[in-house]
Amino acid sequence: MMDETQYWVENSCSTSRRSCEQDSEDDQIIALLLSKEYAKLDGTRLSKFAPIPHVPQINSYLSNVIIDHQRLLHRLNIHGVYEVEVSADGNCQFRALSDQLFRSPEHHKHVRKDIVKQLKDHRSLYECYVPMKYKQYYKKMAKFGEWGDHVTLQAAADKFAAKICLLTSFKDTCFVEIMPSNQAPKHELWLSFWSGVHYNSLYDLRDMPIPHKPRKKHWLF
Repeated sequence: MMDETQYWVENSCSTSRRSCEQDSEDDQIIALLLSKEYAKLDGTRLSKFAPIPHVPQINSYLSNVIIDHQRLLHRLNIHGVYEVEVSADGNCQFRALSDQLFRSPEHHKHVRKDIVKQLKDHRSLYECYVPMKYKQYYKKMAKFGEWGDHVTLQAAADKFAAKICLLTSFKDTCFVEIMPSNQAPKHELWLSFWSGVHYNSLYDLRDMPIPHKPRKKHWLF
């Protein structure tokens, strides 16, 4: 049986691959405004967990990985959180981070661009975790649809000065905490991680929007 900690090298999304698209200036402006507007809405109300140490790792492709989605769903229920589901198009890590930062997954290209810039500008922080030519790695990670990995999560924590909290489907590890390398976190980003398959964005059930009930129509005769 494969040790559970080996699952950590599995990434999160579907294998769709498409060409990388350039962020528009308007999209970046909107993202910046949304970031400021929602900065006060961190996930501080979410339950507290006992984290394990985080070691950034890139994706690899392992066989015979056992993924228990029901375990993750059970944990979501126990800890009183719900998922905002994002598209499984290879960009789900960046979409989930975008939803946490801007309350919309649609700024994922902007988020990916910022993370890749962090990787390029601070090579010494991440190169030791990448078992390939580093330039090749970050160029690959810049492509639309390229799976995010746990090096990109660490880069995201550093770039956005955020503690990234993962509620996982791992058998022996419920919760993983990723801290910024060289600064205190200013806010928290909460993600669910279905090992080797998908990331989603997490929120406290108490903050869940109340479904809108349509008004009953009254017919006049």
